[in-house]
Amino acid sequence: MKKYKNIQYCLIAFLLSFILSSCENALDQKPVDSFNEESLFRDINLAEAFLYQCYDVMGGDREEVLGMREDLLSSSTDELLNIHRAGQVTFTKGNLTPDYLGHFGNWRYGWILWDFNYSNIKNVNTLLGGIDEVPTQSKADEDKIEQIKAEAYFIRAFNYTNLLRSYGGVVLIDKKFNLDDDFLSQERASLEETLNFILVDLDKAIAGLPDKNEIAQGRATKGAAAALKSRLLSFVSGELMNGGYESSNDLVSFQDNNRRQRLTDAKNAAKDIIDGKFGHYALSGATHEPPLNMTNEELMAYAENYSNIFLQKGAWNDEVIFGIQYLNRQGNRAVNNLYWGPNGYNCWGNNEPTEHIVRQFEMEDGTSFKWDKYNPGQINIREFTKTQLDANPELNPYVGREPRFYANILFDGAPWRDRSSTNNKIQIASQVDAPGASIMGAKSVAEKMQAIATLEPVITGGNDSRQAANQAWNGTKTGYYLRKMLDISIDGEIDNNENTWLEMRFAEVLLDYAEACIELGEIEEGITTINKIRNRAGLPGRSITVSQEQAREWYRHERLIEMFAEGDRWYSIRKWMICDKVIADFHPMYIYHFNDGVSMYIYNTTALADTRKWDNKNYWLPISRTEINKAPQLKQNPGY
Repeated sequence: MKKYKNIQYCLIAFLLSFILSSCENALDQKPVDSFNEESLFRDINLAEAFLYQCYDVMGGDREEVLGMREDLLSSSTDELLNIHRAGQVTFTKGNLTPDYLGHFGNWRYGWILWDFNYSNIKNVNTLLGGIDEVPTQSKADEDKIEQIKAEAYFIRAFNYTNLLRSYGGVVLIDKKFNLDDDFLSQERASLEETLNFILVDLDKAIAGLPDKNEIAQGRATKGAAAALKSRLLSFVSGELMNGGYESSNDLVSFQDNNRRQRLTDAKNAAKDIIDGKFGHYALSGATHEPPLNMTNEELMAYAENYSNIFLQKGAWNDEVIFGIQYLNRQGNRAVNNLYWGPNGYNCWGNNEPTEHIVRQFEMEDGTSFKWDKYNPGQINIREFTKTQLDANPELNPYVGREPRFYANILFDGAPWRDRSSTNNKIQIASQVDAPGASIMGAKSVAEKMQAIATLEPVITGGNDSRQAANQAWNGTKTGYYLRKMLDISIDGEIDNNENTWLEMRFAEVLLDYAEACIELGEIEEGITTINKIRNRAGLPGRSITVSQEQAREWYRHERLIEMFAEGDRWYSIRKWMICDKVIADFHPMYIYHFNDGVSMYIYNTTALADTRKWDNKNYWLPISRTEINKAPQLKQNPGY
């Protein structure tokens, strides 16, 4: 959300600081200070300024706005590893409880939390409760009031959507509290009641909001509200809420046995956006079949096109539906290059891709990547001589991969910022000043690592490894760094990022639509839609004449790769109830280049990058003990 230049007056900041400070205790009965509230609703500019503050705390608080955080939500899935605070990612540790929530109870994941969301809901309710009292001087003022109300409905729907997707049915509040209100009478609504409440807000927002060309970038539009509706309806159509978990509990499961209607509603909501009902949105790049046998230049052009979607500065393209704009030296700031970049560039290396996910990226011709392609059955080791590599470059597991691999992953040998010592490339591999030919062959991982350990005195860690001379503690634990959303043109150690966080984009809408079609049995339509996303990414389309089971598998794969590291995976694996299949221990990738030209890539199963454990109760977040103590009448989620 941009900081708008007309918010210049100290009086505004002074008044709003008092108003927002009253929101620290979620759902309490303490009213907004009457003097400040009266002042707020005497002037349309103050009311609009307060709306801007509601935007700013959509992400949890004013210091950590929505978007590119140091610790990504994707590190609470099989996609990424949080190397600095893995123990706080309680969702993957099996120790998430009302008394110990880790990141699911603190500011790092503030945008999904109970108390943070209710704090902003209270702000919005204050705004909606008094906005009609604001004096107007013209038709333009009256129109502005209506638009502010529509934007407020969007923000409240956004906060409630985050609550529903984390907790299920929640407490529904559509007005500010007064002194004589009894908060202890407030109960959680059912999942269905919560959904219907949000849909009413979204329909009001869609009706009252302008198209994207009629409002400042970063504010809500008809398209943004419609995309939020699509996101919400897609989520509630999943297995989790339709009998898959605690089917008799109306806080977390629908009781009407009507999943098909929810799938139809999700499909229709996405289709309205696709058909341009709420403005023009489109994928960035060509959506026709890519050329066969692409040159490297053609492949990298697809990679660059995809990468640039997440590096937009200034005016957004038609793929962006709602986003957060950052500025380098003023306003909302982001430093994701510093947070996520390689340690060899004086960055912190957080949120690292896992080997499991790296192997999900396809080959450039659209076939699946197979680690053991050249040595069937050996799924942990690849090794080759320079002569062999020259004859077949794809022995290197990072050669010949699909364009999105190069746009998403920083791997050993990946081109990156200027650094003459490594020829401007990422260097994760260790250099071994000894021949490797004698330790090639059919050895287990343990035997291979034991043989390499004897060479430790002549092994030099790569510049971007945990054996590096520079900031080793920030080196990769998985063998990879995140590339997506990093701007190669800036020095992460010094500069802030200016690229936009894409909270909602058109590809997500297409994926929502494709999923609903496939689950409804409309396989051809679903796969045709997926193929648009694949073709844009430089991959050939898939067959439209397949079984529903195959179509579902392809769809889920496509969503994983297309939405990689954007936070979508946390919702998807819960919605599909596959956490027990994907939350598991994983190991580091070790790479060695020997002085005789031998190279070894070893998925070192004798070492752990992270230990993980799944507990079924974690499909829904618990309400914290603190909140239950404040409101003991609230029912806790099942299993806690």
